[in-house]
Amino acid sequence: MTETNLDENYRRAYDNRIGFGARPALILIDFVQAYFDPDCTLYAGVDDALASALRVRDAARKAGIPVIYTNVVYHPKALNGGRFYQKARPLQNFLAGSPLGAWPSGLEVGADELVVSKQYPSAFFGTSLASTLTCWGIDTLILTGLTTSGCVRATCVDTMSHGFIPIVVREACGDRHPAPHEANLFDMNAKYADVVSEAEALTYLQSKE
Repeated sequence: MTETNLDENYRRAYDNRIGFGARPALILIDFVQAYFDPDCTLYAGVDDALASALRVRDAARKAGIPVIYTNVVYHPKALNGGRFYQKARPLQNFLAGSPLGAWPSGLEVGADELVVSKQYPSAFFGTSLASTLTCWGIDTLILTGLTTSGCVRATCVDTMSHGFIPIVVREACGDRHPAPHEANLFDMNAKYADVVSEAEALTYLQSKE
């Protein structure tokens, strides 16, 4: 199948948008120092994604919309790491107390903002995130974070699976290589979420002020 025919096939099969809901929350997934330290094996050169996510966060704060952050934290002996830790060696950077698991410069968590610590790719797996969003009356989760092909995608699929509307902000997600970044944005937009521009997300958030 040619690229043109493939694009047309996807348009016929998947050209549909859910749209934003009425009660959004924003999540910043795994924006931690490991991805910003050139000496770390997880370094991804994603400063632009963080800058975009912080602009979206500023708009969410101004609109009074809940803001959630995730990080990955393991027992000092990785007792709760499971197969994910066994497979992905760079996760050793997230043993409890590691400075590579800290927030990068420019990202400060507000006193009224929630941090969800996880051990697996999805922010939902093994955490209370779904129950929290339900309790808050949330119907839409706006996703930003790292990496697009990993924890963003896993969280996106689980957002949809738990009955929330997933909205992925393109510029506010990052990966260490453009190929998996673009491929996963494409696939999430086709099957699970609406992938929107930062500008579109900001316009929506400003409408909630």
